[in-house]
Amino acid sequence: MNDELFVKDIMSRPVTISKSAVITEALDKMLGEGIDPLIVLNNNTVVGTVSRRSVAEKLGTKRNSTISPNSIHVASTVEEDFTTVYPDQDIEILVPLLQAYKLVIVYDDEHRLVGKVTAQDLLRVYRPAGPLAEVIEKAYTIDTEERVVHLRRRMIDDNILRFIVTDHDQAIGIVTETDVAVAMRNFREIVEDKHQDHRIRNLLVKDIMSTPLMSVDAGANMDDVVDLMATKNISTVPITSGECLAGIVTRESLIKAL
Repeated sequence: MNDELFVKDIMSRPVTISKSAVITEALDKMLGEGIDPLIVLNNNTVVGTVSRRSVAEKLGTKRNSTISPNSIHVASTVEEDFTTVYPDQDIEILVPLLQAYKLVIVYDDEHRLVGKVTAQDLLRVYRPAGPLAEVIEKAYTIDTEERVVHLRRRMIDDNILRFIVTDHDQAIGIVTETDVAVAMRNFREIVEDKHQDHRIRNLLVKDIMSTPLMSVDAGANMDDVVDLMATKNISTVPITSGECLAGIVTRESLIKAL
């Protein structure tokens, strides 16, 4: 690790949204900027964050089924999954912080918002020194024909953020909280309220999953995986061994290994 690097050397531009904005605007901004989460402001003061996961959970709850996504405000989804640092602090302070928080907000000496640091930013300069096998996590799978309501229940009950989608035991795609958020937003905007409960029960994983699946062989090195994440702006890479799914590597697992 390079002791001469400081927070200001790797921090990125803060992307913000007002707490009075609607969650569809927040989701579009996250997708357009390729980031997660956004920094939520109230009168130019940071009050929290809004993530793709929190949007998915808000749109997926039955009690909100009669409310248009364009009428739900960011204020109802604000989380506090962040901490703060200053630009001139040593970069090494970021490792334990990002192991505990999804976002690190950067303030200047006058407490003005000047930047942010995410796992993606830190992985541009730090990478685990060990073999790829040390950062592989268990891969949870779900069949293409499974219902999305069952997928959401597994995500919530078991705190699983992503599933590899299989068809006859062959991995063909991935479904994450991003896919759920986008699907729920589109579903709510297209389907009339009186038909939503019935129609959503017939929504299948194959209808919302992301394809193609970009995987890496278990014999690859750490740089191959980190570079693929950076190039494609993805947070999860499935690892294969022959025809079998060996697990996944995530930005979180890489940060934990630093």
